[in-house]
Amino acid sequence: MNSGDCTYLWQRADWPNWRFDLVSLANPLAEVSQALGLLMGRLADVGMVWRDQASLAALTDDVVRTSEIEGEHLNVASVRSSLARRLGVEIGGLAPLDRQAEGVVEMVLDATGNCQAPLTGERLMSWHAALFPTGYSGLSRIRVGDWRDDALGPMQVVSGPIGRRRVHFEAPPATCLDDEMACFLAWVNAPAREPALLRAGLGHLWFITLHPFDDGNGRLARAIADLLLARADGSPQRFYSLSAQILRERKDYYDLLEQTQRGSLEVTPWLAWFLGALRRALDQAQDRVDAVVTKARCWQRWAPLPMNDRQVKLLNRLLDGFDGKLTTGRWARIAKCSPDTALRDIGDLVARGVLRKSEAGGRSTRYELVLTPLAGAETVETVPPTLDSP
Repeated sequence: MNSGDCTYLWQRADWPNWRFDLVSLANPLAEVSQALGLLMGRLADVGMVWRDQASLAALTDDVVRTSEIEGEHLNVASVRSSLARRLGVEIGGLAPLDRQAEGVVEMVLDATGNCQAPLTGERLMSWHAALFPTGYSGLSRIRVGDWRDDALGPMQVVSGPIGRRRVHFEAPPATCLDDEMACFLAWVNAPAREPALLRAGLGHLWFITLHPFDDGNGRLARAIADLLLARADGSPQRFYSLSAQILRERKDYYDLLEQTQRGSLEVTPWLAWFLGALRRALDQAQDRVDAVVTKARCWQRWAPLPMNDRQVKLLNRLLDGFDGKLTTGRWARIAKCSPDTALRDIGDLVARGVLRKSEAGGRSTRYELVLTPLAGAETVETVPPTLDSP
């Protein structure tokens, strides 16, 4: 299939005059605004340190998931450490630097932290260079920090084995990119005429339609959406991850993109899906806030209790979402201590009401946290211990 078999958005006579039904989008817009207000209201009840922890968790999710959508799996600990260094958030032990993770972190932080700065071609090219520091995508050498030149043929999104390839989309020719990108960037930097949340959805769709780089266009499109969402929120600090939600709905995301790019410039269905995904991302963020508030209230309750470094480390691991069951043997392995020392550490915390024996059966005795209920809205300012490893 080639571009002659289908008319894409950029081939329409009215390109790029986007149209949408604002009346039908009014309720989804209101729902997203309400969910965002609820999330920010809850975060106002915790101290600045805990808001920073919530933001760090959301940004870590965003960096890891935007890469995972493209099939790249970054080391979560390296991403978290890289973000913590740049944001000045204390997390205790830091993981080794990862060159690939560093580039994605730089892009995401620049997009959100400097959201009010103009988006320029030079800025986009610096993001692209950060994503591909070696000049390669896999085993293929690509143009880095510059628009594509289509030297190997039209830019196409394809799937399937060689000989039976399916073309999902073909982007505008490289010869058009200077004019197309100038038009796009002028729109991004101009005063908004559309509701701010809809601009994020339109900006994502517009950029991914142009596909101006040899590779990395999906991650850059999501970074542009994050930039526009940060402008819409009026805050560079992020507490939810649209990329994580797109990963959860990846098939629907790609299917709707393909349908939209083969359709007309009336893009209400795309914007409705985008707002729905954003609402679901905000709902997921509530779970993260639950975890942050639980952790804050637990350390507030435990503040008078003297604890050794091993106990602080293991309790933070449990509060951050321990994978599996806690036993004496597992405590010893993680804390790098003897089983007898682990048993004394656990017994001390059980005696003080921090841990209790689990009622679940098994060959080994298991332990679980005695959590502080989430009921109530008291402000929590306690600074968390930072002896945990990432």
